[in-house]
Amino acid sequence: MGFVLGLKCRECHRKYALEPVNACDFCFGPLAVDYDYELMAKTVNRTRISEGPHTIWRYHDMLPVGPENAVDIGAGFTPLIKANNLGRMLGLNNLYIKNDSVNPSYSFKDRVVSIAATKALEFGFKT
Repeated sequence: MGFVLGLKCRECHRKYALEPVNACDFCFGPLAVDYDYELMAKTVNRTRISEGPHTIWRYHDMLPVGPENAVDIGAGFTPLIKANNLGRMLGLNNLYIKNDSVNPSYSFKDRVVSIAATKALEFGFKT
């Protein structure tokens, strides 16, 4: 979480502390995580990522949560499948489709749930 600066409104660009809010109190725009991309570029590299676990947690440096309390359900590291026929129809030579049906609940949502549950624990929420 060392690269997270806070939250930032996607509409009016107001900045907020990293708290459990999802909308700007000024314009009601959605809030997104704001990162220090310059610092991230100096620290994170392909080698560091490839040495991580075969789950979404290999990208922990780029996630808005700390890895120490990760809710790891084994999501991520799903295969890319070359879509030859669809690529040919669209005039694309190298079209690949991410196969998230191999995630624990057979859905791309497993990644989001893992990160959201981890962040909820960090904020002290109980189920």
